Amino acid sequence: MKINPVIFKSYDIRGVYPQDFNEESAYIITQAFIRLHSPKKVVLGRDVRESGKSLFNSSLKAFLDAGVNVVDIGVVSTDEFYFAVGSLSVDGGITISASHNPREYNGMNFCKKSAEPISSESGLYDIRDLAIKDNSLIKSFKKGIVVKQDVTNDFLKMVISYVDLSILKPIKIVANGNFGIDVVLLKKAVAAYKLPINIIPLNEKPDGTFPKGPPNPLLPENRKEFLDLILKEKADLGVSWDADGDRCFFADEKGNFIEGYFATAILAQEILKKYPKSKVIIDPRLVWATKEAITKAGGIPITCKPGMTVIAGKMKKVGAVFGGEMSSHFYFKDNFYRDNGLIPLFLILEMMAKYNKTLSELVKPFTSKYFTPGEINFETHRKDEIIAAFEEKFKDGKVEHIDGFSVEFPLWRLNLRKSNTEPLLRLNLEARSEKLMKQKKEELVSFIKNMS
Repeated sequence: MKINPVIFKSYDIRGVYPQDFNEESAYIITQAFIRLHSPKKVVLGRDVRESGKSLFNSSLKAFLDAGVNVVDIGVVSTDEFYFAVGSLSVDGGITISASHNPREYNGMNFCKKSAEPISSESGLYDIRDLAIKDNSLIKSFKKGIVVKQDVTNDFLKMVISYVDLSILKPIKIVANGNFGIDVVLLKKAVAAYKLPINIIPLNEKPDGTFPKGPPNPLLPENRKEFLDLILKEKADLGVSWDADGDRCFFADEKGNFIEGYFATAILAQEILKKYPKSKVIIDPRLVWATKEAITKAGGIPITCKPGMTVIAGKMKKVGAVFGGEMSSHFYFKDNFYRDNGLIPLFLILEMMAKYNKTLSELVKPFTSKYFTPGEINFETHRKDEIIAAFEEKFKDGKVEHIDGFSVEFPLWRLNLRKSNTEPLLRLNLEARSEKLMKQKKEELVSFIKNMS
């Protein structure tokens, strides 16, 4: 069996099933993980994708054949998987998932003990190299044992521990599960804790065929029905998750999509009230609002290369209490430094009740000063050439290379980077006026399209 090295990304494995990633490769890769990390007991989970069950069974067989005991947590969100690995007495784990990628993809996400991430910078490529170069397998005379365990109740108990439930006020929210399991989880939390939340569900039933296209809330074509339903139902806010539930997106009562950038700013302010003078991790794609929020709240902003495994590692290294990305991954120190898609929702519900403000009022201090069109993606085979052209064109600005190419001028800034998970070039832009933002957007998009 020849393993395709292309499926090993910066943070995890993702490939088209079954051409690039299939049951045989899942078995071999799991065995490579075992040989490198020597676990005695692991967590194994999966998301809702059609190919998930057979890939899960293949990974399970690889563990059991090697004598490794397995805690089968079933179909879970990725943040629920992290919770299981972090809270149970295990040596690590794997979840079978391709996050928000299209239906035909699947993959693997790895953890060490205490939910410590395994990325390209912390061992993922070692797994790749061993799986490719040496397919010899571990066989144990004593087979591993599998035990099924539902961690949902404990997971939800952890989530709601972040807020004072007694101050929550009656509220109506549109909740878009994008065919993952998060609406199901939210309904369980509301029922279990008798919360005053009226849920208007959208794309609630888990469905790995993703009948409305890629389960990625950042895609503009995935927003319309979500925003329209908020207005139709006169909801107080909307929340939307990607299919594996580790990213959490918001929209206000006016049907405006709130960029993860601005959500990071208000969440950081609130968390710094509990942990004053602490460090907060932000990503370099958009920075002005988050830096202002953090410094005004007495915190210390630290800019870090984005990525769900990279930021978790950086947070632990510097002792940060919170991290946020414009892609709407939100990370919490007390959550094993990992990202979570439900905690941000409850924090914002608590903020709205505590300060008696709508979501639009909470973000207005930042949305009225900093303007961004949202991330713009380009399919092109000339990524490196385009980035080099930007380097030359904007060399007179304040340049950074934390992730891709960033350049800052007094009234606007940009970041241009290659995607770590998809074959795309990503442009982010912010300006101090809406007029300038629109002008620069038109200029930059035209420049990239002409080169593509």
